[in-house]
Amino acid sequence: MSQIDQLKYKYARLNVLEKVIVINVIIFLLALILNPIVPSVFKWLRLQSDFYDVLYKPWTIFTYGFVHFGLFHMIFNMLWLYLLGRIFMNLFNPKMALNIYFLGIIVGGIAFLFGYNVFSSFFSANAYLIGASGGVSALLIFLSAYLPDKNIRFFTFNLKLWWIAVAFVAFDIIGLFGSNAGGSLAHLGGALLGFVYAKQLEKGNDIGAGFGRFMDNIASWFKPNNKSNLKTVHKRKSKVAGYDKKEFNELNTQKKIDTILDKISKSGYDSLTKEEKDFLFRAGK
Repeated sequence: MSQIDQLKYKYARLNVLEKVIVINVIIFLLALILNPIVPSVFKWLRLQSDFYDVLYKPWTIFTYGFVHFGLFHMIFNMLWLYLLGRIFMNLFNPKMALNIYFLGIIVGGIAFLFGYNVFSSFFSANAYLIGASGGVSALLIFLSAYLPDKNIRFFTFNLKLWWIAVAFVAFDIIGLFGSNAGGSLAHLGGALLGFVYAKQLEKGNDIGAGFGRFMDNIASWFKPNNKSNLKTVHKRKSKVAGYDKKEFNELNTQKKIDTILDKISKSGYDSLTKEEKDFLFRAGK
């Protein structure tokens, strides 16, 4: 196996948030290489505070989340994304992780634009926004709102996740009066998205589902069209406890058991498929 094949294999085994980390690191390294040669290239990726500039470059409401100020800025965001991803991926499916993360970036960008264009007398200086903090904040606040008693290990003692979330929000509110007011606006926008997402999910509403379908449609534009004139028969995608097989296999064992037991409580044991019954039987051994 060649070095490239090994890298492809290792990348394929990462979870979706770890893949996002890899993409961020690659873009950061490209920035170091290209910026001295083509210094204007990253001006087309960052989000400007001027609303009319965003109308001219609408993609920047999304792409700013992949560019960072420097090494420590990137490491700080990616370290938090990795830690939060370890918690998130044990409890929820990959698509929801991406929905919360990317919606956090978008809502963070909207909060930044809102502050600088509606309250221009307070946020008077022309500024721009880069960094993944809006998405990271969305994941942090989502987890702390949905799992308020969840502990996170900090050196030799445990901290409740919501304690950390409250501290982050407090620092960002104070930061509105500092030199990085734009960044604080984005953090608070992402935090608001994460909080609303968690509270709606508790009611059974996945507010990111529509965004997920939209992103799937966008991704389909870049997939090769393998349609032919031959008639094909499509089998209906089988579900396991409400998840696609790929999503179900990415859950941890306890989460798989919980989802199947939840199905039993709602529809009875006879509603289980053979695959679900077999999994419960193996798990009970």
